[in-house]
Amino acid sequence: MDGDQPELMKYLHWIGHDTFRIDSPLVIYIDPWHLPDASPAADLILISHEHHDHCSPESVEKIRSQKTLVLASAGAAESLGAGVEVLRPGERRVVGPVTVEAVPAYNVDKPFHPRQANHLGFILDLVGERLYFAGDTDVIPEMKSIRCDVALLPVSGKYVMDADQAVEAAEILRPKIAVPMHYGAGVAGTDADADRFRKRSPVPVVVLEAEG
Repeated sequence: MDGDQPELMKYLHWIGHDTFRIDSPLVIYIDPWHLPDASPAADLILISHEHHDHCSPESVEKIRSQKTLVLASAGAAESLGAGVEVLRPGERRVVGPVTVEAVPAYNVDKPFHPRQANHLGFILDLVGERLYFAGDTDVIPEMKSIRCDVALLPVSGKYVMDADQAVEAAEILRPKIAVPMHYGAGVAGTDADADRFRKRSPVPVVVLEAEG
């Protein structure tokens, strides 16, 4: 990685779609789905909402051990069994050296992710930097209060904001690095959406290679 990029980019892996793994200071998964067989066990798993491409009980069990903490939206927790802690927008958890803040994620002109469902985005404070995982969302007013070094933004449209709206989100957030997501897994969006976002973004964009 470029020396000017946030340190946490060294630890960030895009498995595909909206699935990410962070390797330090804990092994953290966000919305694990279609994981490779050799995926390391998780210290912390974050689940943004209950839709199947974000909340996969099979994938969670593949990386879950007795020490794994699972934090999920209320809707997702219902399908993941015992031992899952529910997070709601505005709540925080401190997990060792990592602070997790749940923030709203919702549609403003689509029916798929209503605000009242309390779907989540996440802000992770780790290695002295802040990572924002926007979740399945459109551009929403709450983004104006989010401070982050790295922003993971959906770009595919249909269920979430499209590439041009992601440009608008990047303009609001002004992270040091933006990373496109929610494309290329057959759900919605293609590499062309990520490329359009990269070319138009007001901040530097890193298009990660899917590892799933």
